[in-house]
Amino acid sequence: MARRCVRRRRGRCGVRPGGRGRAADRCARTAFAAAGNPSAATARAAPGDRPRRRSGPAARAEEGDRDAVTLISAGTAVLDGRICRPGWIEVVDNRIHACGAGTPSRAADIELPDGVVVPGFVDMHVHGGGGASYSAGTVADIRATARFHLRHGTTTTMASLVTAAPDELLGAVARLADEVDAGTAAGIHLEGPWLNPARRGAHAQRQLRDPDLAEIDALLRAGRGAIRMVTIAPELPGALAAIERLVAANVVVAVGHTDATYEQTKAAIDAGASVGTHLFNAMRPLGHREPGPTLALLENPGVTVELIADGVHLHPSLPAHLVRSIGAERIALVTDAMAAAGAADGEYRLGPVEVTVACGVAHVTGTSTIAGSTATMHQLFRTAARTAGPDPDAALVAAVRMTAATPAAALGLTEVGQLRPGLRADLVLLNRELDLVGVMRRGILEAV
Repeated sequence: MARRCVRRRRGRCGVRPGGRGRAADRCARTAFAAAGNPSAATARAAPGDRPRRRSGPAARAEEGDRDAVTLISAGTAVLDGRICRPGWIEVVDNRIHACGAGTPSRAADIELPDGVVVPGFVDMHVHGGGGASYSAGTVADIRATARFHLRHGTTTTMASLVTAAPDELLGAVARLADEVDAGTAAGIHLEGPWLNPARRGAHAQRQLRDPDLAEIDALLRAGRGAIRMVTIAPELPGALAAIERLVAANVVVAVGHTDATYEQTKAAIDAGASVGTHLFNAMRPLGHREPGPTLALLENPGVTVELIADGVHLHPSLPAHLVRSIGAERIALVTDAMAAAGAADGEYRLGPVEVTVACGVAHVTGTSTIAGSTATMHQLFRTAARTAGPDPDAALVAAVRMTAATPAAALGLTEVGQLRPGLRADLVLLNRELDLVGVMRRGILEAV
């Protein structure tokens, strides 16, 4: 088959360093129906769409042989930000050893002749899923949450904690730090408690408080380096000093749940804040006389903005507009998922807050306040891959950036987010309809 590599930026596709190139809808699930998807549930591929596996190396990889070599070929592969048709990836141990455009030099162990291979998804803002949550605090809940999202293509998760009392938050951080050490999650995201009560969303008002350096230091000690991101409202007393302390500790600071002015947000960015938490949601809206945090975050090229592009939190036209205006390299799609993702409608908790889920949409019980989402990264990816560009190839590249490369870069994760020799072998295997057919994490094929 002729080699064809669609380049979206400068560079070569598929050259190994130092060597030669080698060969069920819930109430119609309004969120994704609005965005053009017929169902928000992850579609299961028909038997004929599943990747063809050969015996030998691929089988040994599934069994955990860390010295196994697995060669994957696909009709389309997004390699280092470029579309290659066809494309291939060679995995040795838990790393990508080589990848390239065209057909490989030997028969592939996993074949997707009409399928697509993209990097594993990186979700930098997720609270729960599959009926479990990170805030519940038990090891079983933490691992169940990560397993659920892994089955839906998320190979790197940022365990997000909601606002809680000081002692409860310290305990949750300490337990999660152990799981970060074990590789269950890539880090901890503290979404609270230093948020503006007027923009609290689904956070418990009685536990919100102003930033305190002593509490921050205690949490950093409990986290033992696992706290990777903190969301803070920069207008609170002591917020700028807190931002500087966190940045000095190599923590990514995000502006969110905020009623800050444009000037206050710019001051936070000057102090080191580099992310906007779920842009537009739970923040002062953009005004023509007071643009608030939205404009300050969007106009700074060093800021990455999160979007919950599920059709509920944002109008479906907004993500594509932002891709055109600021570029996919500055947008991280996040689920902000809570325990009901992948579970039935009903009553749940988000930390201490009671949540009711109906038709797949979560609200604080008895109110119209949205309380996280029930989305998966695969759903967000599939929607973006159909809507985020002027043509299918541009949309696919943008979707990969927003679900993998951009969030990884925002968090300083250098081993994930792209398919490139030397990086961790985290891959998502899709059929031609972009339905999920397989997930590889650290070189191991996972059941989906």
